[in-house]
Parts: sequence; C-alpha cells; structure tokens
Amino acid sequence: MSYEMIAIFMFATMMAMLLTGQRVFGAIGFVAVIAALALWGDRGGYDIAFSSAMKLMKWYPLLTLPMFIFMGYVLSESKIADDLYKMFHVWMGGLRGGLAIGTIGLMVLISAMNGLSVAGMAIGATIALPELLKRNYDKRMVTGVIQAGSSLGILVPPSVVLVLYAMIARQPVGQLWLAGVVPGLIMAAMFIIYIYIRCRLNPSLGPALTPEERAMPMGEKLALLRAGLLPLGIFAAMMVPFVNGWTSLVESSAIGAITAFLAAVLKGRMTREVFETSVRMTLGISCMFMWIILAALAFGAVFDGLGAVNAIKSLFTEQLGLDPWVILILMQLSFILMGTFLDDTAMLVIVAPLYVPLVKALGFDLIWYGVLYTITTQIAYMTPPFGYNLFLMRAMAPPEITLRDIYASILPFVMVMTAALALIMSFPEIALWLPGYVYGN
Repeated sequence: MSYEMIAIFMFATMMAMLLTGQRVFGAIGFVAVIAALALWGDRGGYDIAFSSAMKLMKWYPLLTLPMFIFMGYVLSESKIADDLYKMFHVWMGGLRGGLAIGTIGLMVLISAMNGLSVAGMAIGATIALPELLKRNYDKRMVTGVIQAGSSLGILVPPSVVLVLYAMIARQPVGQLWLAGVVPGLIMAAMFIIYIYIRCRLNPSLGPALTPEERAMPMGEKLALLRAGLLPLGIFAAMMVPFVNGWTSLVESSAIGAITAFLAAVLKGRMTREVFETSVRMTLGISCMFMWIILAALAFGAVFDGLGAVNAIKSLFTEQLGLDPWVILILMQLSFILMGTFLDDTAMLVIVAPLYVPLVKALGFDLIWYGVLYTITTQIAYMTPPFGYNLFLMRAMAPPEITLRDIYASILPFVMVMTAALALIMSFPEIALWLPGYVYGN
C-alpha cells in the first residue's frame, strides 16, 4: 500500500470513529498510534506517542491555558459579567437597538475575560436574552446577536483555541493573539453597524427604552460604570505589560488570573462555591485540551513521516494545476462542511496535520491563516442545517424561540462574518499589522 493510501485510510478510520461518538482525542490518538505501530514497528510506534507527550510537557506557553480559563470562570461565576450588562442597559438603553449593541459589547469583554465561545454563548443566553425579550426586542434579532457575539470568543485574546493552534502550527501564541485583535474588533464593529441600521429602518426590532425605564441617579450610573469597567482594568493589567515587553506571556496570564481572583475577593463574591466551581471547570477543560493537543501531535508526526503533505501539494498544484488561492478557498469551504458535525477544536485537530504544512508550502503566512481558521470555524458553527451553535442556542433559549427562529436569526450575521472573512483574506495586513508593530519594536 502506498503512503498516500495509508494517509487516506487514516483519515477515513478517524472519521468513522468520530461518527460513532468516540471522543475526539481518543479517535485521533488511537489512529495515530496504531498507524505508527503498523508502519515502524513496536519501537518506532511507541516513540512517536512518547515524544509527542514530552514535546507537550516541555511547551512553556501551555501554562497560559489553565490561567486564562481560571480567570474567565472566576469573572463569570462571581457575576462580574452581570455588572457589565447592567452598565450597557443603563448607558445604551435609550438608543434604538441599544441593548443589542450593548450585548455585542458585552460579548467582546466576555471574550477578553474567557477566550471560549461557549462561555460567551452561555452568559449571553442567561443574562442578556431574558432582558432583551422582556424589553420587546425581536426574538430572531436577539438570538442572532447572541450567537454572533459569542463567535468573538475564539478570536479576541486571550483565545484558548489560538493557543491550541499555536501548539499544533508551532507559531508564537503572542503573535496569534495580537493578530486576532483588529479582526475581532472589526467584526464586532460590523455587527454593531448592522444592528444599528436594521433598528433604524425597523424600530420594532429593537425599541429604545423609555426615560422612566432608565431612570437612575447619576451617582448610581457612575458607580455602575466603574463596576462595568472592572473587567477592562483586569484585561489592561494583563495585556499592557505583555505588549510592552515587561512580562512574558505566561507571566501575563498569571497576572490576569491573580487580578481576577483579587477583584472577586474585594467585591465580596469569592465564596467557597465560586472558587470550587472555577477550579473544577479549569481542571476539566485544561485536561481536555492537553489530551487533544497530545493526540494531534502524534497524528501530525505520523503524517510527517508519511510525506503526505508533499504528495497532496503535488496533487493540487502540479497534477490539477490549481492556484494557491483556489486551494486556500477550498480548504476554508471544507471547514464549513466539517462544522456541521464537529466543534472548532475537533476541526483543527483533524485537519491541522495536513492543512498547516500545506498552507506554509503554498507560501501563506501561518499567523494570518490562524485568524482565517478561527473566523471560518465560527461561520461553520452557525451555518444551517447542523451548525453546532444552533443547537447549543436551542438548548439555552426559552420555549417560545423555535429552531426555525434560530435558523432565520443567524443568516444575516453569517453574511456579515463572511464579508469580514473576505476582507481579511484580501488584506492580510489587517491581521498582521499589530503583531508586526509590537514584535518589530
């Protein structure tokens, strides 16, 4: 059997195992180890898995993973996110669609606190959605807003998924995070512009709150503003030293975790239950990501040994004569297809051994491609009929919001995200300018 056929057989076996409901890391790691044993015998097969484990344990930036996850859960479980929404409610409620725009702002800040899109979805569905529906906002509008806003979770730093991409693609985490800042803010701005225009044209979609509903003494408003800006202060305390080169990435993550913990303590919200929940969730998610990275490294090592990347590059560029940009677009479309039944982490782990070396061989920047990956997978998450986020939203939404409403709600935002993706593909400097400026200095 040729090496190309072995690579195809590995992918087919892995996909079959995933379709049977096996855990992602179990399916990928199993296929990698069995293929290594079959190809190189007992010694070579065991060495691949062992060396991948050692490589994972020696990767110093991996220490950022539990730090940022802990920071996000402390801020979430201590209800500091509730203060954020109250701030947007009071200060932006008088604008048509103001609460929906404030929800996007909330999602940006939640992303900066947590780095997981699922966390943004959960907070938006539990905090913002009931308030928006109570204020007579259109149910299709608001469900689309929450799903679209949660997509910023893996783009705006500290993105946990970009840490995973950095490990697999062997790229600096700091540069990837900085590369996600401007595209993330641009996409958030595009969401806000869309909401504002829609609500100006059709005020019934997002009616402004009456002065009576927003009535509050100025002193209380300013106090609420200070409370709502607390997460910004935590984010600044973490990122400013890192951007200026005063601290390393791992040190900055520790600063963020400690600052979030102290903020919860000073506000009197660091109870035993909050601490225990935050630690347990941090441990669970960190271990999950470590197992996934370990499986991906083993799978990628087998692919490198097979030389499958060079064979596929030769197939596309020499035998089929495809332009590198056409190949890149086809790769992005494959994410849309996989997003109908896989989450963003699984998509990355499955295709990274093939796509990342192929992107590099085609002459594209891997930092820029990391941003494209995150945006494309979130589009895939929200694309009917089987987008992962659609069913997650249905599970969290009240009974009056049907699956049909959720499908209809997301289509305009998918179009906005596709426009943002096309913009960043056409102008790579949007993603590469900030990391180039910071690291160039």
